Amino acid sequence: MKAMILAAGAGTRVRPLTYMVPKPMIPLLGRPLMEFLVAHLRSHGFDQIVVNTSYMAPQIEAYFRDGHRFGVEMAYSFEGTIGDDGKVDTRRFGSAGGMRRVQDFSGFFDDTFIVICGDALIDVDLTKAVAEHRAAGAIASLIATLVPHHDVSSYGIVVIDANGRIGSFQEKPSPEAALSRMANTGIYIFEPEVFDFIPRDRSFDIGSELFPALIAAGAPFYAMDMPFEWVDIGQTPDYYYATMKLLRGELKTARVPGREIVPGIHAGINVSLPTSPEDRARLRGPIWIGGSTVIKPGATIIGPAAIGAGSIVEAGAHIERSIVWEYTRVSGLATLRDQIVCGPYCVTSEGVTVWIDEAALRWVVDDARRAKPVQDEHGIADFVAQQL
Repeated sequence: MKAMILAAGAGTRVRPLTYMVPKPMIPLLGRPLMEFLVAHLRSHGFDQIVVNTSYMAPQIEAYFRDGHRFGVEMAYSFEGTIGDDGKVDTRRFGSAGGMRRVQDFSGFFDDTFIVICGDALIDVDLTKAVAEHRAAGAIASLIATLVPHHDVSSYGIVVIDANGRIGSFQEKPSPEAALSRMANTGIYIFEPEVFDFIPRDRSFDIGSELFPALIAAGAPFYAMDMPFEWVDIGQTPDYYYATMKLLRGELKTARVPGREIVPGIHAGINVSLPTSPEDRARLRGPIWIGGSTVIKPGATIIGPAAIGAGSIVEAGAHIERSIVWEYTRVSGLATLRDQIVCGPYCVTSEGVTVWIDEAALRWVVDDARRAKPVQDEHGIADFVAQQL
């Protein structure tokens, strides 16, 4: 069966994480978000997957390639051009426009197919969803899920009749104005006839343009209320809390990778850890440590915490309820609480960002592949350690 993953967006609401990687490649304990999605699609028989790319497209394409190591076939639809000067000019066609572009290129969508965003963790029964879609005689279906009444303002809300047919949408309504608690999860099932409603060669969006066109035409367009685990990485705090939940074992869609070397501490291979009981006592799980990482004696890590591959945590460092991306050196001057360290940025769990260079934080958080910095004679390192 065939599927399309939408991965062309710039992920502006997840900055600064997406300054380094496109949103589908944001690492969740060392694995890109989109990898979990590809595995879920494969488990339901979707083994031919097209991905539309634009922003930082080479990172996605170089990682997944033709999909064979993930047990599927994958290809890409790059939305942009490369000029004579080698500069990439991205041109996004919108979610529906991206579908149309693939169809015009090859006629890929020749039967029922699924379209899904590349930035969420799901465990929905796609096999059941396709069966219900076909049984209803739908040209288009979306999977919805009930959300708490006080959270409706965070979602696109779907309004349906007694038969599940969609009559209208409300985009992030207030709780007082909401006509429903059914949220659009961004998981869609289509028949090829849907392309009759999508124009060629221009940007066209699924939610704001295709769906209103289907409703206006009276097309058979349905919503399916299917309770399932849905972790939407819409903003930076969502990523932080999703990682914390995964470390605590609260997600069914993913498990902590590596082997459990002591209770509560999972690690990859080639990891250097303290051996004395006193220093081991400073590591309190749940903790995940990526491969080829060094945790020095005298470092303190209190979970939930994740330390990316190739990192170095120096003696005296204190890391608590935090996420450290790969190849990061955390010096003994640093105290990280409820933070994400991603490349040259420190981000709090609420999304407040500090640019490390601007704040002179290279003294306490740095690239592990650099030569180790030396504290300057004016004691700047002591000062900036207090800022963390």
